Amino acid sequence: MAQKKYLQAKLTQFLREDRIQLWKPPYTNENKEVGLALKDLAKKYSDKLECCENEVEKIIEEIRCKAIERGTGNEHYKTTGIATIEVFLPSRLKRDRKNLLETRLHITGRELRSKIAETFGFQENYIKIVINKKQLQLGETLEDQGVTHNVKAMVLELKQSEEDARKNTQVEEEEQCEAKLKEKRIQRTKRGLEILAERAEMVVDPETTPYLDIANQTGRSIRIPPSERKALMLAMGYHEKGRAFLKRKEYGIALPCLLDADKYFCECCRELLDTVDNYAVLQLDIVWCYFRLGQLECLEDAEKKLNMAQKCFKNCYGENHQRLVHIKGNCGKEKVLFLRLYLLQGIRNYHSGNGEEACEYLNKARQLFKELYIDPSKVHNLLQLGFTAQEARLGLRACDGNVDHAAAHITNRREELDQIRKEEREKKRRRLENINYLKEMGYSTHAAKQALHQAVGNLEEALKILLSNPRMWLLNDSDPETNKHQESPSQENIDQLVYMGFDAAAARAALKVFRGNVQLAAQTLALNGGSLPPDLQLSVEDSSPSPSTSPSDSAGTSSASTDEDMETEAVNEILEDIPEHEEDYLDSTLEDEEIIIAEYLSYVENIKSATKKN
Repeated sequence: MAQKKYLQAKLTQFLREDRIQLWKPPYTNENKEVGLALKDLAKKYSDKLECCENEVEKIIEEIRCKAIERGTGNEHYKTTGIATIEVFLPSRLKRDRKNLLETRLHITGRELRSKIAETFGFQENYIKIVINKKQLQLGETLEDQGVTHNVKAMVLELKQSEEDARKNTQVEEEEQCEAKLKEKRIQRTKRGLEILAERAEMVVDPETTPYLDIANQTGRSIRIPPSERKALMLAMGYHEKGRAFLKRKEYGIALPCLLDADKYFCECCRELLDTVDNYAVLQLDIVWCYFRLGQLECLEDAEKKLNMAQKCFKNCYGENHQRLVHIKGNCGKEKVLFLRLYLLQGIRNYHSGNGEEACEYLNKARQLFKELYIDPSKVHNLLQLGFTAQEARLGLRACDGNVDHAAAHITNRREELDQIRKEEREKKRRRLENINYLKEMGYSTHAAKQALHQAVGNLEEALKILLSNPRMWLLNDSDPETNKHQESPSQENIDQLVYMGFDAAAARAALKVFRGNVQLAAQTLALNGGSLPPDLQLSVEDSSPSPSTSPSDSAGTSSASTDEDMETEAVNEILEDIPEHEEDYLDSTLEDEEIIIAEYLSYVENIKSATKKN
């Protein structure tokens, strides 16, 4: 299959260079049938490529037929408005994987999915459609999603089965259950990541409340602008989840996660993406996923993504990796990323008909593989010292295969991370103490956290922020026991404010807003001419007593409890897939890469040594 794609790409190059239009005479007659000149063209190109004339003629005829189909489709679209979509089916189907589907573009994504399912024999609820590197949104029209005539659509199955399994009812039911579970996993992934990202800025006790944090290459937490922090966390979270599916070779589920990660990364500023390697690694993972799904031709900007990855690596690691060596002391582990980059560049060039470029990149990948290959006996020696297999691989690559140096490197890194974790825990402990201090003054947890965030953790500055902005007093906690307004301020507090010269009604309203805090009530009244500002007056009206508890309240509590359980489940599922080792993305046995390098190098060698088979 790969060799045929190479020939197709190479012949397409020749046709463009020679400005040959196969859909016109003398290659196509007035009845749109093949002309005699095509055989002469096949002879010319087979001599040039030194391969079988019959095979070349067959592929040129396929190109000619597709060109005629495309031309007919273009005319049809101009006159009727009916667009043609090229549908790429999963590799397991024993049929031509590229198929044409006609549709109008004002229909919804759900209608297109239904049409594809009906046409190609899928169960509608168990497939996802990817167009222009994005999941098809079911509720929006195709036009609104940028779907155009002649676009490519890739079908992802949420279940993996053979055609004959459909005949067995029991098997089909099991597959349906499996597909439903996978769809639920995708939805739980989204919810779990959203919860963890929302917690990141506002978590009080990290020991009891899991959340996502962002660290630099040394493992220390870094501050990100609030406007980008959530997007970056969602991007990194989806990426980790996608990588977990990649490890399990569940490429059909991994791809939607990776594409979601790409979407959120694009919400971050360009400067940020140029300073972290996460975005570059994601580009590699997306191209790798398309390749493993056998749908690399659906990713029309594969070259752009690989070039972007290369550029990001250069910006992040420095020219010749100087910045990386300065920070980490070595660049051995990161070479794994460059091996995959060169391998994918080689594959892409091969599929594009660029044999020489493919050979160059594949040889680069093979050379890196030789450098990164690890002697199993060395891994065993480090395992005997109490290190994990992952630590052993990473350590050996960082130290050029020297076991003693690797052992020292792993030990030092463990000690560094322990120290960093202690420092991070101490920072969080101080933050918790500051929050509790502000809570003792009468502020809600939410208000305390927001003020400390604005003050970059400085308690004195946080106090100034709170005192200069009484409105923050209204930032309540989610716990109804801690956020309800004091319904009836004490007469003693009202009398205190009246003694200061304020009106009794205004005093009562202010005390109700500030939950009995005389100092803040007096300060606010004094700053506003003896009355509450309009926005705080509205808050008094909103805090009118709620009706007494009804029998339905108990059902509401049960529902809330169920929702909380579901959120806990979603969060735990995310946490299970987030690796403990911060360099997990650099760890690979390279078993798959070794096989693929050898496979594609054999294709390149065949190009050089191919002889005619007439």
